[in-house]
Amino acid sequence: MTHQVTLQPSGHVFSVVAGATVLEAALDAGFNLPYGCQNGACGACKGKVLEGEVDHGLAQDSALPPEDRAAGMALFCCAKPLSDLSIEVREVSAARDIPVKILPCRVQKLERVADDVMVISLKLPANERLQFLAGQYIEFLLPEGKRRAFSLASAPHADELLEIHVRRIPGGNFTEHVFTTMKQKDIMRIEGPLGSFFLREESDKPIILIAGGTGFAPLKGLVEHALHIGLTRPMQLYWGAKDRAGLYMHALAEGWATEHAHITYTPVLSEPAAGDAWTGRTGLVHEAALADHADVAAYQVYACGAPAMCEAAWADFTARGLPKEEFFADMFSYAPR
Repeated sequence: MTHQVTLQPSGHVFSVVAGATVLEAALDAGFNLPYGCQNGACGACKGKVLEGEVDHGLAQDSALPPEDRAAGMALFCCAKPLSDLSIEVREVSAARDIPVKILPCRVQKLERVADDVMVISLKLPANERLQFLAGQYIEFLLPEGKRRAFSLASAPHADELLEIHVRRIPGGNFTEHVFTTMKQKDIMRIEGPLGSFFLREESDKPIILIAGGTGFAPLKGLVEHALHIGLTRPMQLYWGAKDRAGLYMHALAEGWATEHAHITYTPVLSEPAAGDAWTGRTGLVHEAALADHADVAAYQVYACGAPAMCEAAWADFTARGLPKEEFFADMFSYAPR
């Protein structure tokens, strides 16, 4: 059975086939609703069901507590219609205007910037460009229908090469391939751009950026884009890693802070090695950011990294007074985004 969904306040209408989620159907219809993890954990896709009923599916209580369900809220990455719906949700109109493409690309450069981090530069065909928003991601289309998603570390204006940062995951088929057998001039297929994690340029709020490990990648693209368009909103970057080697582009981040008065950079190590001789901040990266900001109500927060970090950041920042709609997350996990 097919159900009809009406988006409010835009009035946009699309259909949802049996078994599909509201988010899946909206994206298929060309309406880009906000989302992050796509597995019911982050709450980025939360909206209100004005009319009709849904099956909440895998929505987790941490992101959709009982009181929210009672108030008619739903996570549209999990919610499946049980009837025709009218829902209230923000639409990401800027991303909606960008076509998603499947393109071939060539591995132009492989640079090992840490023992477990590889920077890959991808070259598209001469007659192709991938239009994207800073912070969005692409998916590699692999044999047997498999996909692997990686955030774009390059800014939209520097689109001659697409840069991604890959952390080696022991036993991970794709990442092991990257570190052992991938070579320059290999041909890959990608699909993108994807995702609603990007800079909200219309806002004038100061920004807190929180990166965990290779979660630095999309924030790099975001900062470079902001600098390119002359954005001077205060931007405070916190980059967390286990040890000093994990800050694989430390000099670049330091350079931003040195050269631009509106940017600050705070590296945070959770387990500095004895040889690091570390005298900087230690602990959890999002807690370092909170320690520096007694009042976060007037900020936007962009967090990228492991799900546990993003979920903790969302919970703690919103508890401190950050409006929920001003928290944006890109979670790195093994589940499809």
